[in-house]
Amino acid sequence: MPHLPIRNDVRLPRLEMSLTGKQTGPTVGLDLDADSVAAVESAAGDGVVRAYVQSLPKGAIGGGEILDAAAVTRALSELYGRSKFSRQVRLAVAGQGVAFRIMRLPLIENPDRLRSAVRFQAGEEIPMPLESAVLDHQIVDAHVDGDGGRLIDVAVVAARRDYVESLLRVAKGAGLDPVGIDLAAFGMIRALAGVDIVPAVPGNGDGAGAAYVPTSLFCSLGGITNLAIARGRTCLFSRATQFSVRAIAEELVTRSGLELEHAEQWLVHVGFDRPLEEIDGDPAVIDAARSVLEGNIGRLADELRLSIDYYGAQEGAAPVEGVSLCGWGAAIPGIADRLGVALARPVTSTPPLALAAMPTSEAARLTLPYGLALEA
Repeated sequence: MPHLPIRNDVRLPRLEMSLTGKQTGPTVGLDLDADSVAAVESAAGDGVVRAYVQSLPKGAIGGGEILDAAAVTRALSELYGRSKFSRQVRLAVAGQGVAFRIMRLPLIENPDRLRSAVRFQAGEEIPMPLESAVLDHQIVDAHVDGDGGRLIDVAVVAARRDYVESLLRVAKGAGLDPVGIDLAAFGMIRALAGVDIVPAVPGNGDGAGAAYVPTSLFCSLGGITNLAIARGRTCLFSRATQFSVRAIAEELVTRSGLELEHAEQWLVHVGFDRPLEEIDGDPAVIDAARSVLEGNIGRLADELRLSIDYYGAQEGAAPVEGVSLCGWGAAIPGIADRLGVALARPVTSTPPLALAAMPTSEAARLTLPYGLALEA
């Protein structure tokens, strides 16, 4: 089926929920992960004004969901007590309470009719009751079928309303002003779409003289594993999986008796790429850290491969040519190379340029909230 050149400047849908009206100044991207809150305030030209990571107490967040609202609210208040961030924030949703689909529909130019058609189709494809969900959509591509009919691909995001409202409560409880809610995957795409994994090639695209834009997998390695497949800035597929680098750290806790925060630090310290005898520290902990990394890297690669294969089975899916990592797990030395071998594709953990001067682990953790702070 022929299609029009794909739009790489498309505005990804935001779950606005009529939050506070107009955005009037700088916005902070705020990402709540299992063990920390990361905040980035960006300026015009995509620069970073300020950034900070605040730890969370154990059990405050699990599986992407808030389990202890009071603890998260306190952490946000402490974060804002340490830095003069803008109080206008954009939050991320991820995990099992969120669904993303690309739906193909006949071209409908009337916005109200399109909204009704999307909601009707979503009732068939979105695995949650729509009466208790927040829904948003955006046209991302256009096609012409064999009979000359005009079709559109629509990106649709749905999130459980109670999940969204729990995010808003903790933000407002800390005195913040939520101005938008994004799928976490979209933050990755905004932040990393400009990082060369497989370079774009001029003149080989869908239209006459259009540039060929590669399709890439973006992956945030943290408390959960967030995955998105995108061509340029156009999201084509997204899912989250509960198996994560946090689960690997929890296995190290079981083996070594370390606190979880220290186990995560040991995984980054040990990594894959140095002989054990060259690594400073307790030999028993070093050996345990390398063992759990080696024992789980194949499982992590399988999760990424499953997403690539599932996406690839869709009609007209372009091949995924490269992978870009972020999240604190991306700072584990050698993880990109190991995944690259397992997936037979180039894998990079290169941060966006605006974060490149920061220490590797900070840049990796701050990538997603930096993408949330960027304008669509």
